[in-house]
Amino acid sequence: MAVPTDLPDVVLRYDDHDDAVLDLHVPETGNGITVLLLHGGFWKTAYDRTHTREMAVALAREGFLVATPEYRRVGPGSAGGWPLTGADVLRAATRLPELLEGVGLSTGTLRVTGHSAGGHLALWLATQDVPADRVVALAPVCDLREAIRLGLGSDAARAFLGEIDPDTADPMVLLGARPRAEIRVVHGVDDDVVPVDLARRLVARHPWVVLEEVPGGHFEPIEPGSVAWPTVLDALAG
Repeated sequence: MAVPTDLPDVVLRYDDHDDAVLDLHVPETGNGITVLLLHGGFWKTAYDRTHTREMAVALAREGFLVATPEYRRVGPGSAGGWPLTGADVLRAATRLPELLEGVGLSTGTLRVTGHSAGGHLALWLATQDVPADRVVALAPVCDLREAIRLGLGSDAARAFLGEIDPDTADPMVLLGARPRAEIRVVHGVDDDVVPVDLARRLVARHPWVVLEEVPGGHFEPIEPGSVAWPTVLDALAG
């Protein structure tokens, strides 16, 4: 049998629960940038880190060291939801330098990216003590109250938050204090899963956030070779 070419080079553990694993895709020739890649899927167990594995492989081919953590999600077999999901991605981010050192790798410049619900988590990480110089959110759920109002993802935001006040996890609110990291958003103008209007609302409130609107829908930003892909690469490389 042929060995799948998208398997990670290394799998590490960042905590002691079942979902606390992290895939590494290591470039043959590095560019000095490590990308923490947070997958989306409306925080649901129906989606896991394999959802962005093609993207991780493509980024590694471009010279990025890519770390893709799993995290606890909402649904059967996982005890996620807020704030546990946030605690997981924060733990993965803060432990990443020591984990890389343990396998003979260096973090270099750290950048965080995430797609959809992973974009929400990436923006939230920008408000935490994470040593990243840039966060690139791809089609992010960046306005939780609007996501709840619209019922996005079959009311996924409400299921994710439960009875918790959305403001405690909402980038629209938490980014009121400008973080140290530069914030960029890449969003498809024809996105019918997470409408681009959410990103426009974020920039209207926080004009220092850079929004790059690209052709296409929800998934083009994570599809190597798509019309949006060069914009994503540029945002991550700087």
